[in-house]
Amino acid sequence: MTAPRIYSVTVKLLFTFVAVAAAIPVTALSVEEPTPSTVSARELARRLDTNMQGSALIRTQLEVRFLNGGKRVMQLQIKQRRTKTATDLAYRVLWPNDRRDEVVILHQDTGSAPHGSVIIPHQPVRTIGASQMDEGLFDSDLSYQDAIENVYGWKEQAIVGSEAINGVTCQVLESKPGNSSVSIYAKARSWIDPRRLVPLRIEKYSHSGELIRRIEITRIARDEKHNPIPAGLTVHGPRKNTVTEFNGARIDQGVTLTDDDFKPASVLR
Repeated sequence: MTAPRIYSVTVKLLFTFVAVAAAIPVTALSVEEPTPSTVSARELARRLDTNMQGSALIRTQLEVRFLNGGKRVMQLQIKQRRTKTATDLAYRVLWPNDRRDEVVILHQDTGSAPHGSVIIPHQPVRTIGASQMDEGLFDSDLSYQDAIENVYGWKEQAIVGSEAINGVTCQVLESKPGNSSVSIYAKARSWIDPRRLVPLRIEKYSHSGELIRRIEITRIARDEKHNPIPAGLTVHGPRKNTVTEFNGARIDQGVTLTDDDFKPASVLR
């Protein structure tokens, strides 16, 4: 069966990037913006944190590619509500039809461990506890933890160097949660383009210092307000035989979402 066509617009995708585009076409960036004055690590993190707040209704495509040449494609609807104090997310499968209406609900209060639920039609609701946050979202390379957490809201922020990615000199921002219960990771490093104030790469590390996940931003676009946004990303996780790509679809910004939009009993209404 041929996958249904998705809208040809790009979005701020998933985990900490899903929030600030509009549901109209956007174009690839071609003009550099003025370099901002040097800011502290805390201020840089604050700006990134602020950019992520808000509510949105999103459609996106998830594609898991296997090194043997196969792939698995899903189209998702995402409901997102991010505030300074809490984040709520609901991921619903729209396609393929044999997995339609599978839902993952995630919640995290600032400074606390995340939790969630998995809903599969005609089956009991399965709880996602803190110890299961390293599992893959719909068996992708992006974990539940990656989807829900906002590393720029963590307590400890430091600029630990600079490095060029694809010709762009980035500030390397190191973030630590300051509380081991908040995340399965001990630290994250983000390569931030200071001109456009977007991350081009994110790496997440275990408490032993091992690199667990690398997220590469593969495309930057502009929304209708001319703001730069990540519009495509690739995720490399612990599995050695897969890589996951997220591709832009459609987003409606500033929608009204209530608590019922994130409850197992009412999320499909």
